[in-house]
Amino acid sequence: MLTGLRRLAIMGNLGNPATVLEIGEIRVAANRLGLDITSLDIRRAEDIAPAFDAVNGRAEALYVSTDPLIFTNVSRINTLALGARLPTIHNGKEYIESGGLMSYGPNYPDLFRRAADFVDKILRGAKPADFPVEQPTKFDLIINLTTAKALGLTIPPSLLARADEVIE
Repeated sequence: MLTGLRRLAIMGNLGNPATVLEIGEIRVAANRLGLDITSLDIRRAEDIAPAFDAVNGRAEALYVSTDPLIFTNVSRINTLALGARLPTIHNGKEYIESGGLMSYGPNYPDLFRRAADFVDKILRGAKPADFPVEQPTKFDLIINLTTAKALGLTIPPSLLARADEVIE
């Protein structure tokens, strides 16, 4: 979607061990694609605006990690990203509904339904230790056309056709 993307900023709360793992994986993928990475470490809400000041002109897009601090401040993050003309990618629909450009991540209703299957098995006497570890199997691509228009981006029809949901 962003032809010629070379510089990516990654925002996350490095005080959260899960975020550290997530950002590590994003760095590996970005390096394989030849992208220059700028990290924006936020550990409290007061760090968000200065992080955008620090990235000014150093990134062409923003990957926003998943974290309670991020989720609580997602509207502010998306507003600042739009003001900085940075397209954002998240991993859940909730982030897109508040102005993010796009998300690709697990389908949470599907995960909850699968969890109900485990609960049923446990209530019927199965031992949780005997269950295999499972990864999500259904993922959703969601695109916010209003944000794309505000950023002056044209979403290719082929990408729109693959989207599970398009928000206008």
